[in-house]
Amino acid sequence: MNFIQTPDAPVPGGHYSQAVVHNGLVYLSGILPITPAGQKLAEASIAEQTEQILANLDAILAASGSKRENVLKVSVFIADISAWGTVNQLYARFFGDHRPARSVVPCSPLHYGFGIELEAIASI
Repeated sequence: MNFIQTPDAPVPGGHYSQAVVHNGLVYLSGILPITPAGQKLAEASIAEQTEQILANLDAILAASGSKRENVLKVSVFIADISAWGTVNQLYARFFGDHRPARSVVPCSPLHYGFGIELEAIASI
């Protein structure tokens, strides 16, 4: 088991790893719209929050020895389901032809007042 910690994504704010690699799989913890420098984007648009989360996803995948084309499953937690169209458009552009299994979970409130959180599982 390998615990992942990259400076290219935000430092975990609690007792968890950015990701754990085990038996050829990468389990990514919930990713929030926080820059690697620690800036919380709670006041940013849902598009900006989503773009930051996807950039963090790429960084953690790279540190894990994986890449976006290896993502198997994504769970998206969204505070305002009416923003889903914007999120889905950015998500589709990010993944292109790759279509991982996905769950979308409307929930509120999210930590720090964020509009979105994402977690994923990928292969190496």
